[in-house]
Amino acid sequence: MNTARKLIAFDIEIAKNFPDGEQDWKRYRPLGISCAATTVTGETATLWYGKTSDGGYAPQMSLAETQELVKYLQDQAAAGGTILTWNGLGFDFDILAEESGMKTACAQLALQHVDMMFHVFCLKGFPLGLDKAAQGMGLAGKTPGITGDMAPKMWQAGQYLQVLKYVEQDVQTVIDLWFAVDGLRQLKWTSNRGYPQRLPLPNGWVTVERALKLPSPDTSWMSNPWSRSKFTDWIE
Repeated sequence: MNTARKLIAFDIEIAKNFPDGEQDWKRYRPLGISCAATTVTGETATLWYGKTSDGGYAPQMSLAETQELVKYLQDQAAAGGTILTWNGLGFDFDILAEESGMKTACAQLALQHVDMMFHVFCLKGFPLGLDKAAQGMGLAGKTPGITGDMAPKMWQAGQYLQVLKYVEQDVQTVIDLWFAVDGLRQLKWTSNRGYPQRLPLPNGWVTVERALKLPSPDTSWMSNPWSRSKFTDWIE
């Protein structure tokens, strides 16, 4: 296990609600960012959120606050750290680019970071949920009883600490998943039909830039397969 590598897990929660079951969240943007979390290997997570003039919780992070988050991630990457996400390419960095106005910086960070979910997608041709992956590897996974769809409603209802705890658990799960796979050199999960699945990763995780160069998998068995541009269109 490569415990010496400095990892910085990153995750955001959006501020805007959209209808339950809606898959095309891009129709409702700008979505705003209510809060985010970053955690460095072996350290306590840092929580990011909008603050009012009196120090209270704001409905969403301001332009200056989102720019501060981008600059933090840039500094960590410049210092040799590896930014790590689960679906950060197609979601977190896309939204952060819009909210911060720092699209070029976010695009560079997105391409150079490790998005484990995107790596899986490039190999298998379909996305995989963080909780499913975590549970398959014997990890605790996401906070029980809360989903990403619930987080904006909870933030608007003043349940700030619960949402912050939720996003904090997400980044810890991302870190834990990295090391679990790094130790076994494979990712395990259970399919929706209840069958055990296994993805060998003999060389571990790779950056988005390297994942984009992997051969496309056979998706002829799928009725409506996604293309990689679904995740990269905001950069292109």
